[in-house]
Amino acid sequence: MNIAFKPSRRDLLKGGGALVVAFSLPVTRNAAQAQAPAVVAKPVALDQVDSFLSIDDKGMVTLFSGKVDLGTGVRIGLQQIVAEELDVPLSALSIVEGDTALTPDQGPTYGSQTIQVAGMVIRQAAATARAALLDLAAQKLGANKAELTIVEGVVSAPGGSRVSYAELVGGQSFSLKLDSAAPAKDPAQYKLVGKAIPRRDIPEKLTGRFTYMHDVRVPGMLHGAVIRPPALGAKLQSVDEASVKGMPGFVRTVRDGDFLGVVTETEWAAVRAARELKAVWSKSETLPEQDKLWEHVRATKVVKDDVTSTVGDTAAAMAGEGRKLAATYDFAIHTHGSIGPSCAISEFKDGKLTCWSASQATHNLRKQLALMLSLPLEDVRCIYVDGAGCYGRNGHEDAAADSALLAQAVGKPVRVQWSRADEHGWDPKGAPTLIDLRANLDPSGTVLAWESEFHIPQGAGGNVDLVAATLSGKPKDNLLSPGGITGDSAIPYRFQNIKTVCHRLETTPLRPSWIRTPGRMQNTFANECFLDEIAAAAAVDPIAFRLKYLDPADSRGREVLERLRKVAAWEERPSPRKDRNGAILKGRGVSYVKYELVRTYVGIAADVEVDSALGDVRVTKLYVVHDCGQIINPNGVRAQIEGSVIQTVSRTMKEEVTWDRGMVTSLDWATYPILRFSELPELVIDLIDRPTEKPWGAGEPTAAVVPSAISNAIFDATGARLRSVPFKREKVKAALRELQSQ
Repeated sequence: MNIAFKPSRRDLLKGGGALVVAFSLPVTRNAAQAQAPAVVAKPVALDQVDSFLSIDDKGMVTLFSGKVDLGTGVRIGLQQIVAEELDVPLSALSIVEGDTALTPDQGPTYGSQTIQVAGMVIRQAAATARAALLDLAAQKLGANKAELTIVEGVVSAPGGSRVSYAELVGGQSFSLKLDSAAPAKDPAQYKLVGKAIPRRDIPEKLTGRFTYMHDVRVPGMLHGAVIRPPALGAKLQSVDEASVKGMPGFVRTVRDGDFLGVVTETEWAAVRAARELKAVWSKSETLPEQDKLWEHVRATKVVKDDVTSTVGDTAAAMAGEGRKLAATYDFAIHTHGSIGPSCAISEFKDGKLTCWSASQATHNLRKQLALMLSLPLEDVRCIYVDGAGCYGRNGHEDAAADSALLAQAVGKPVRVQWSRADEHGWDPKGAPTLIDLRANLDPSGTVLAWESEFHIPQGAGGNVDLVAATLSGKPKDNLLSPGGITGDSAIPYRFQNIKTVCHRLETTPLRPSWIRTPGRMQNTFANECFLDEIAAAAAVDPIAFRLKYLDPADSRGREVLERLRKVAAWEERPSPRKDRNGAILKGRGVSYVKYELVRTYVGIAADVEVDSALGDVRVTKLYVVHDCGQIINPNGVRAQIEGSVIQTVSRTMKEEVTWDRGMVTSLDWATYPILRFSELPELVIDLIDRPTEKPWGAGEPTAAVVPSAISNAIFDATGARLRSVPFKREKVKAALRELQSQ
């Protein structure tokens, strides 16, 4: 039984020298075997229709997407876009994702950009193909192109003559460049876009039949495990290979610099060998003391300042008369916390590497593996297989690098599955964020000036160095890549004087990468909480205060906040509430974002209950009003909102990486707890669909507003400000004690 990635419905797609791929379906999930399909000269250039679409001699359409479905549901959304433009049924359409030999490089699947960016390129490819098919049909039928109609892949002329896509181009290449002038379908004619089409993967996932990366097997495959240093920066001094040589199923030890691994015949043998192999490492203490993290951040060298907005003269405005406010906010280091640890398989054949991975960036992974192993890029192929959700760069790529080094050493396919301790300890982390804010108000409560300073590491969303490359001393990019973490440091409000500055730090304690809504969540947390502090100082209702300072011309932003008032049955009053007595205190908070100041609008209201004696906070209900433009699949948008809210409530209330001077110590779910089912809040969602507008990303923008809404709700309930994520019991109790002492 052979599969290559997600199996196609077709047994064979061929013709025109474009592509030859063979598939056969596995009988059961556990029997799933992987074998890279043969590829013959398929285009992958971003300007070619054939890079994205093919139609076989039965009229079956295949979409080739460089972006992948990480569990968000974009798979069905992308298919809806193509099926809509081509007027074919969804049953006649399949998709290939993230195979570097078959799909164009559309960049990593991040930033809520799959539908917004990649999907619109795919829409244009389909529109170009449709126009070409109509031209061919007009010639074949001897009809006027403008009079032709298409139904389920069949083109009909007014007189009743018909021709199918299969008859027109089946098995042949389009040999066309994307035409930006090719007309996309009028939204008024949509039959699929905007509809809640069920996802095809859900039934198999619910019944345990879905093939994940962890289920894939390659003929002749061995199993590998990596022995990690006990501390970051520790050096491997000696290895006693005899300590595991007699173990059943043991194949060999692999040592390359400080990279140490074992290869065995079974997975359990690899686990045992990794535990029992005797190795001596040097001592290393490179991490700052955790309780002095923010002092460490402030002391870190600033390599540059990014001024993300400047209006007027804040220095003069802050120096003038008025009521001065100042606050500091911080946001802890988070791990991705993927429920399933990372997994990958690598195989060398004839000096060429094939790697199966759940990476969100297989095209980038291909480049990194080629660099690490000093291979020509054309000799490396990465194939995407669904894995545990990551929502950011977690350990998938590192597991792939582990398997590649081990496979190269033994000359056979090697599967590496990380342990929970590997995942929590060695995946890259969301960087710590420290924000200082200041404002000046006149006697009437008008904001005269706003200043903010963000202390964040340098870098953006490039490649994150592979652990295997670092340990083995092999080539790597040598970049800090925390993600686009300056986003939403600027604010959507119109004050007379504004200055927002990001101090870019030379380094950060743990290897950074992007994690859902990188920077934008942290920055929005500080901005929207401090805005609430100003509203409270001015004794103005939080929603009314936001509306006062929004651009009057931004009708979409204003609509979101006005609808939030209605959806949440918002009581207009200043915060905090006056009746703050009793053991359980209740409050409501609000937050708003225009994501990156250029796209998706989200307004959110949070209801919380605070146990004033214990310091426990329960988020009971959240109301979300969401405008992401044209909605492709409302089920998908709702799922994204639900997932973003649940994960971010968890991050806000519970999650925090811990470490000692040498290594991460939060290596399991006991030391890195996440939200439980019993703690889930009720969620009310109001979607604003704009069929004639461009579609924007849905998930990340929703996550951005959750921490600030919860913090503002806690203030409303108690009068105490929580400015440090996560909002654990001891922080809540300390804030309440400070309030009582005032």
